[in-house]
Amino acid sequence: MQRLLLMSFVLLSIGLVRPAPPDPTPAPGSHDPHAIVHGMTISCPGSGRIWGSDEMVATMAELKSMGVNWVTIHPYAGIRADGTVGGSRRNRMYQDPTWLTRPISEAHRLGLKIMIKPHIAHWGSSFSWRGEIRFETDEQWQRFFETYQRWITMVAEISVDADAFVVGTELGGTIHYERNWRQIIAAVRKEFRGPLTYAANWDRFEQVPFWDALDLIALQSYFPLVDHPGLPTQQELDTSWSKLIQRLERYSAKHDRKILLAELGYNRSAQAALRPWESRQGGEHAQEIQRRCLIAALKSIDESDAIVGAFLWKWFPGDFRRSSFLKSTPTMRKVIRDHWAPEKPQ
Repeated sequence: MQRLLLMSFVLLSIGLVRPAPPDPTPAPGSHDPHAIVHGMTISCPGSGRIWGSDEMVATMAELKSMGVNWVTIHPYAGIRADGTVGGSRRNRMYQDPTWLTRPISEAHRLGLKIMIKPHIAHWGSSFSWRGEIRFETDEQWQRFFETYQRWITMVAEISVDADAFVVGTELGGTIHYERNWRQIIAAVRKEFRGPLTYAANWDRFEQVPFWDALDLIALQSYFPLVDHPGLPTQQELDTSWSKLIQRLERYSAKHDRKILLAELGYNRSAQAALRPWESRQGGEHAQEIQRRCLIAALKSIDESDAIVGAFLWKWFPGDFRRSSFLKSTPTMRKVIRDHWAPEKPQ
């Protein structure tokens, strides 16, 4: 209980949790149920319009029953080789943004909080992933930052009623342009009144030069846990996560910012502990490796005061099941419930 009260105070002080109106008769020992983030990323099988659907509402209700108290969605924009962000059919969706505004209002109606985490859709471009986005000429860089800022501030304005906002995701090839990023952060703050962060990839977060301009540090946490193939023991994974938490706690103290694991997920793969970012599935002991990795992660996070929580990657609305990293399988559902579901009265 003391830890939960401390986390509530810390999160209120950095803005991750907005203070509610004072209750004239608060219950003894009460605490903010959202102070520790038990989050799920709700993804989309193509068009983001599914986030505005009835299936999305049902999915959020189901996740709440499993102990999830935050959700996040990731609206997209395309990118061209000349640096232009947007300019695709995806951006025409923003002309009717109910697919973004409805999940925000429905999450709040269900008693959940929601974070908006925009992604650049690199597929179909010359970039193999978001971390590879970089340009050769000053003109291309200028075009990138101008069009990116225009897009991200538009999304922030639409998402003004959300509870947290991510100004960028996995754009490690661009972060050395510190002045441009500080300008983007300042522009987003004019549109979005809640807390802001940037989601750095696990191998780039220590290179981000503008954490002081944000409210907390966010990581795409696909850290390798072992250096060998095969089935790791639970103790081996617990030890790896313990060492990782110590490293993150030192970084948190250095920058005076709490840490959010903006993505945390393990694929059903024999390589999940060795190369957690890979989307290829299958192999010997794949399901058991996935299970053990997530257990180690959730247990370690709960024991750290520097980590405010995590958003698991990922879940789809409705019955869509054809994807990697799914947390909707029976095995993953059990792990999540065992760690996050509210305790039933005896």
